[in-house]
Amino acid sequence: MGNLLKVVVSAANIHDTVVGCSVFKSTLKKYPSILGVCGDEGYRGTFLSFVEALGRKCDISERIVSKGWKVLPKRWCVERTFSWLTWFRRLSKDYEITTKSEENMIMIANSTILLRRLSY
Repeated sequence: MGNLLKVVVSAANIHDTVVGCSVFKSTLKKYPSILGVCGDEGYRGTFLSFVEALGRKCDISERIVSKGWKVLPKRWCVERTFSWLTWFRRLSKDYEITTKSEENMIMIANSTILLRRLSY
């Protein structure tokens, strides 16, 4: 559905797979019923082995080799959510100075999106 469970904004010099491990671990504490996660090919290696060591499943989307456009399963939910978040002016550019304020703005924007869905 594209609902956010946890938001972490990190510095650009920290690789996503390293941050992904800590995010997944803390999310798993809050939501122990999570059976697995999805990721793209960039999450092979450190993140994949970390998730499997916790006894969960990690589905990695394969790279599309053929020319043209193709919908990847479950990936469109993530991309759609990112697209919705860019509708908000404060998230369209890097206005925030601290990572915590950016995380809070993402959560506020997502809450607004969910509230708008309820009104329809």
